[in-house]
Amino acid sequence: MALSAYSHAQPSGATGCIVFADGTVVWGKGFGASGNAVGEVCFNTAMTGYQEVMTDPSYAAQVVTFTFPHIGNVGANDEDVESRGLGAVGCIVRQEVTRHSNFRAMNEFADWMRDHGKIGISGVDTRALTRRVRTNGAPNAVITHSPSGKFDLKSLKRQAAEWAGLEGMDLVPGVTRAEHQDWRSSNWQLGFGYGEGAHSKPHVVAIDYGAKDNIFRNLVQAGAKVTVVPARTSFEEIMALKPDGVFLSNGPGDPAATGVYAVPSIKRLIEAGTPLFGICLGHQMLGIAAGAKTAKMFQGHRGANHPVQRVGEGWGESEGLVEITSMNHGFAIDGETLPEGVEQTHVSLFDGTNCGIAIKGKKAFGVQYHPEASPGPQDSFYIFEKFVGMLG
Repeated sequence: MALSAYSHAQPSGATGCIVFADGTVVWGKGFGASGNAVGEVCFNTAMTGYQEVMTDPSYAAQVVTFTFPHIGNVGANDEDVESRGLGAVGCIVRQEVTRHSNFRAMNEFADWMRDHGKIGISGVDTRALTRRVRTNGAPNAVITHSPSGKFDLKSLKRQAAEWAGLEGMDLVPGVTRAEHQDWRSSNWQLGFGYGEGAHSKPHVVAIDYGAKDNIFRNLVQAGAKVTVVPARTSFEEIMALKPDGVFLSNGPGDPAATGVYAVPSIKRLIEAGTPLFGICLGHQMLGIAAGAKTAKMFQGHRGANHPVQRVGEGWGESEGLVEITSMNHGFAIDGETLPEGVEQTHVSLFDGTNCGIAIKGKKAFGVQYHPEASPGPQDSFYIFEKFVGMLG
C-alpha cells in the first residue's frame, strides 16, 4: 500500500491509517494498540534501536516513520526500554512486523506495542512518506488502528487539523519524574546486564526534562554520583543538594515554552559558576539562558548516523574531528543569534546547524545530539568524561 489521496477508496484489508491535517490519508495494516493518537509525523533513519526510539521521551506527541525496513526482527525486551512507558505515540513501518529472531527477545514487538498503548501501521510506502516530510516539513496527523476496518475519516481529519502542533508546546510536565531519585545503574554489558556506580565520586544533579535512562547510566559510567530531580526543581532546591555539577537533560517540545520556568534557574546556575552540561533540549535552554534564540526546524534531525564536526577552540589536535552521532530534535539553537561570550563548538555536516556551545569563562557547555548509544554510535562518550572530569 502506498500514499493515497483523501478521495481514494479504502483498500481491502486496511485496518489502519494516517490522516493528515490537509486531508491526505495513508492506508495500511494496523498493529499494536487499537484507537487513535494525534502528533507530528517525523522519520528516523537508525538501523537499530526501534524499541529505544519508541520509549525515548523526546518523541512525546510524535509519530515515528522508520526508514529501516526490518522493524520487529529482534523482538522486544525489558532491558531496551528507555523510560517508564513514555515516548512516541505510534510508528509507521514498511513491512509487516514478523516474529522475532533474537536470543534476547522476551516479547514480540507488535505485542509490546499493544501492551504499552502505542499504535503501529505497516504496509506504508515509507520512502514516499519520508520524501513528503523532507519536501513539505513535518506534518500533523492522526494515526489510527481499527481491527474492524471502520474509520470516521472526517472526524480524524478535523482532529489532525485542530491540533496546535509542537511549536509553543511545553511537553515536559508529562514526561519528567515526579520526585528525586538516586540513580545507581551504569552501562549495560552482554551477559552481565546493567552495572552499578560507586556513588562516592563527583555529585551531579540531573534535571529530568524527559531523559532516556541510558543518559543517566552514562553519567554514572563516567564516574559521577547522580541525583535525578524533576524539571521544575528550583535553584534553591538544586543547590541544597550540594552538586559538583548540574546536568540538563534531553526532552520533548519547544525549548522556548519549557524555558519559561526552566531558563531562570539555568541563568542563576550560570551566574553562580556551577558547572553545567546540557544535551538536546537542555542544550537549547542553556543557549537561551546565555542569550541565544531557538527556532523550529523544517524537518528536524532524527537518526543514529548524523555527522557532527568539532569547530570550537580548545580541542587541540582533535579540532575538526567528525563524530557520527545519535539525534532526535525538531528545534535548534539559531547559530546566528549566539551572543558574544558564547562559542559554537560543534556543527552539523548535513545542514550546518548548531550542534554545540560553550560559555566562555564558565564551566558550561552543551551539545545538540545524544552522546550515548541507545541507539547509536559511541563516538561521543568522551563528552560525559569531559564533564565529570571538570568537576574534580
